[in-house]
Amino acid sequence: MHKRRWRLAITAIYFTRVLTSLSKKILNKTGPLLRTLSYVTIDVHRLKENSSREKPASYFNVDPKMFSDMVRDKNFESLSQIGGVKDIASILRTEVRDGINGGETDLIQRKIVFGENTYRNPPAKGFLSFLSAAFKDTTIIILLVCAVLSLTFGIKQHGWRDGWYEGGSIILAVIMVVSVSAVSNFRQSRQFDKLSEKSSDIRVEVVRNGRRRPISIFEVVVGDIVYLKIGDRIPADGLFLEGHSLEVDESSMTGEIDLIEIYERSPFMLSGAKVTDGFGFMLVTSVGMNTAWGRMMSSTNRDLKEETPLQARLSKLSSCIGNVGFMVAALVLAVLLIRYFTGNTKDDGGNREFIGTKTMFGDVMNAVVGMIAAAVIIIVVAIPEGLPLALTLTLAYSMKRMMADHALVRKLSACETMGSATTICTDKTGTLTLNEMEVTEFWLGKEALRDYTSFDMANNVLKFLHQAVGLNTGGMIYKPHSASIPEISGSPTEKAILSWAVFSLAMDIEEVKQNYETIHVEAFNSLKKKSGVLVKENGEKTIHTHWKGAAEMILASCSTYYDRAGMRKTIGEEERLQLGTIIKNMAAKSLRCIAFAHKEMAEEDGQILEKLEENGLTFLGLVGLKDPCRLEVKTAVESCRAAGVNIKMITGDNVHTARAIAIECGILNVDENLDHESVVEGVHFRHYSPEERLEKINKIHVMARSTPFDKLLMVQCLKQKGHVVAVTGDGTNDAPALKEADIGLSMGIQGTEVAKESSDIVILDDNFTSVETALRWGRCVYSNIQKFIQFQLTVNTAALIINLVAAIASGKVPLTAVQLLWVNLIMDTLGALALATEKPTNDLMKKPPVGRSEPLITIIMWRNLIAQALYQVTIVLVLHFKGVSIFGVDKKVNSTLIFNSFVLFQVFNEFNARKLEKKNIFTGLLTSKMFLAIIGITIVIQVIMVESLKRFANTQRLDWGQWGACIGLAALSWPIGWLVKFIPVSIED
Repeated sequence: MHKRRWRLAITAIYFTRVLTSLSKKILNKTGPLLRTLSYVTIDVHRLKENSSREKPASYFNVDPKMFSDMVRDKNFESLSQIGGVKDIASILRTEVRDGINGGETDLIQRKIVFGENTYRNPPAKGFLSFLSAAFKDTTIIILLVCAVLSLTFGIKQHGWRDGWYEGGSIILAVIMVVSVSAVSNFRQSRQFDKLSEKSSDIRVEVVRNGRRRPISIFEVVVGDIVYLKIGDRIPADGLFLEGHSLEVDESSMTGEIDLIEIYERSPFMLSGAKVTDGFGFMLVTSVGMNTAWGRMMSSTNRDLKEETPLQARLSKLSSCIGNVGFMVAALVLAVLLIRYFTGNTKDDGGNREFIGTKTMFGDVMNAVVGMIAAAVIIIVVAIPEGLPLALTLTLAYSMKRMMADHALVRKLSACETMGSATTICTDKTGTLTLNEMEVTEFWLGKEALRDYTSFDMANNVLKFLHQAVGLNTGGMIYKPHSASIPEISGSPTEKAILSWAVFSLAMDIEEVKQNYETIHVEAFNSLKKKSGVLVKENGEKTIHTHWKGAAEMILASCSTYYDRAGMRKTIGEEERLQLGTIIKNMAAKSLRCIAFAHKEMAEEDGQILEKLEENGLTFLGLVGLKDPCRLEVKTAVESCRAAGVNIKMITGDNVHTARAIAIECGILNVDENLDHESVVEGVHFRHYSPEERLEKINKIHVMARSTPFDKLLMVQCLKQKGHVVAVTGDGTNDAPALKEADIGLSMGIQGTEVAKESSDIVILDDNFTSVETALRWGRCVYSNIQKFIQFQLTVNTAALIINLVAAIASGKVPLTAVQLLWVNLIMDTLGALALATEKPTNDLMKKPPVGRSEPLITIIMWRNLIAQALYQVTIVLVLHFKGVSIFGVDKKVNSTLIFNSFVLFQVFNEFNARKLEKKNIFTGLLTSKMFLAIIGITIVIQVIMVESLKRFANTQRLDWGQWGACIGLAALSWPIGWLVKFIPVSIED
């Protein structure tokens, strides 16, 4: 009896498929029909389709504003007057089942008439705006005023030919510094704009020319049929065509948190809303600026240039250092003025510069302007405006490289916060595994099918469900034009049970739908771990309930099962125990166990049931699906653990499968982590008391049978425990956990749009290795900033002390305004470019995480910079006071030696800054092409300034011996840096 029923079901499905395919071939034939000797063919026309094509209505005669207002106002009366959704589809030349033609000409015409699905963003700032902003800096304005005064009095005193050099040199130096800064900021702004556009470019599925295809949201046009599922964001305004249990969240538009059910009587769908339940197809009626979301998008466009926590800390540090610079500059100016007006300042000939009323007014003003300029230059050098620039460069460079490494940064703060992460809570499927299911075990009842034919058959069905139909084991997905049901081979019983397995998984296949009426679909439930469908055979009173899902959950609802011979038997205690053991053994092999069950019942008094029966089911069988771990995952996990970052796997699989996968990936150590507290189930975790959770949270490495609420609860507990938490998620229900985490990482392939919008970083390849890469880059950002801070503070400290001591002792500063501006350019822009673009190294992953409350300047950095600053101060002051006698040169050559040595000090110290702790500062130098290029550019410009720009830089040409002396003095900073690193420092844990 049962065998006959199976065969009848297979035969009906097969012949329906054959008839459908034959009819399609005939109807799609455009040429004349051929006759044969045995048959007479009849030319059958598609009356309905032809009649729709002959309608005179055209979308060229449609006012786009009419559709826009109707949907935005949800005017059902206007929709009824037009004739309904299908008539609007006809007006827009859209086939309800096949969508638009999708040809290039058709798409261009639609864009011309209705516009494109893009939004008018505020115009990007041009280069001149950045240049203007740079000139508005207070210190730059003061410096320019001093330069203009110096230029005026110099020309008045010495004439046009010789009087413009000092003031003109300052002006040119300021222009060069400002231009370089403006170019850098302009380029980074353009980079951020590109990243912003990339993060806004989401993918949607549309039906065109009878096929579903993914396209960019910007390519959606009016008339498109868009397929929407849970987690998607509606890309444009439109009308509901068909679907099931569709609910949307319009809170982003209306501010109301109530979910809105979408069906035939309420078909209006607004762009920007999010699908929270069900699935369906939507006809697009308005795009771009004509949508309800359009106006909001243009005014509230997300900006990637927000200030991050580290930028705020750097701004505060810059402010503190700047205040010190102001005080030093004021003190130097006071000392210089007092010495000048008391007659203690002498010129190059040894004569007093100020002789009371005998001194000309122009000379006095020139001297005063020079002193003010020197004080302002000290402020310019002291204020580390390069710190924010260095961070901007580091973030921009890191974001660009992370994109190449499959990690799209949506929020700047995530780059730096990721470097402080102490715990990563990761999904399993697709992240740790390949998400490529393969059947390795197949059971009919209690008997295993071990022949290759059965595996090939099962994998054939699985391949069909994943590729041809687009289904997964999580829920029902509708596809209007599916491929034909695959050929199923094997014994009659195997055919029958596999057919019902296909039926249970793929109830929305077109051929099946022709014979069965879908009454109710229950989507995959994360708590029940199963989903089902209730169908009724056409013309019959028999109702079928089909279930699929986690094996132990399905088994708990079953009271009978089919053996291999097709006989139905009762599941007693012994049989239930045997089946449970089979499931447990399969799970221990890291297999995902999916079971199928069904139930038949007669329709009672013509009443259609509205819910699925979950008990009294008949167990059909189960498959063991192997989802292999990614080959590189174990190495990435070991790298994270070596870096002091805990990895916790949160999965919906049962505890045995979860434990096996965790051991395979390296999250669980067979020797260390197999106690009962390392692996817990979500139901136990959520029933712990708050105190128990906090006590056990550090010991938990795997949480099985978890729900999104369990993941959120774990994140909250970890943060309460003091951890910096990174979380991966892909579903709509993961959004709360992604938002709650310090760093939310959504999946670019499996992830829904809701999950992506709730995250900080999108992992484009769904690979845990990319999560580890993001961690590596986060640490690199922090490390590069520390390198630059050490480098710049060394220059700041040395320059302030040198100028202060020299001014008090001799009444003159060793470095001129132009020379100090050149040093400032080395520190800020060039130094930032050199040190901020260092690539991450393996050494970064051998250190413990850096807490966000840790000081930016560590004891190790203080040790290094104090040693280098003291050496630079000592050498420069010795040259300032004794250089003339030591080298036997005049004062101008000695001043050039001081300037040249000071610049070379910074060049050599950049090498020291590359490695804060390691003694070998040349490790990986050849791979740092940007660093070497910047060093080369700095040296070339320095040689030009000393040898060729004598009047501009106020220098004298040096001979080979003098150049050798400068290089030798600067090179001594390397052995000093090496020796200093032997000094032990205490680092608090």
